[in-house]
Amino acid sequence: MNSCGIATNNAIRRTCNMQKKEYTGVMNHASAERHARLFKALMHPVRLQILDLLRDGEQCVCHLEAHLGQRQAYVSQQLAILRKAGLVADRRDGPNNFYRIIRPEVLTMLDTARAIAGEASATPGASSNACPCRRCAPAPTMPLLRKEEIPC
Repeated sequence: MNSCGIATNNAIRRTCNMQKKEYTGVMNHASAERHARLFKALMHPVRLQILDLLRDGEQCVCHLEAHLGQRQAYVSQQLAILRKAGLVADRRDGPNNFYRIIRPEVLTMLDTARAIAGEASATPGASSNACPCRRCAPAPTMPLLRKEEIPC
């Protein structure tokens, strides 16, 4: 039993104690509003998938688009919500926009949600869609011609 007299599961107690921080007092309204906005940003399956793809580091929008099988506009809309929530940041490099996680604590939340749902870890690279970006599909190289093959 916990301090409130509620029976708790040992596994849950161990998980909670691993990253337990001491908070004093009751959550005030402003704090509850901030937490609700965070959870609202996480309350969409595609946004969770985006964060999981960004787990391996910075990715371009075309990479996310290819792996999610969604249109660029839709992926960008979801990224804008994550950016507004302060979870991801972007940078532009030529025609490409790259995104990265700036609050790595969100990955702990995703892992906890996966554990609560009783799911196994994600398998990296499980998507079968090919990404056309330079990082994933480097430009093809031209074969070298021998001297006798060069046209005059």
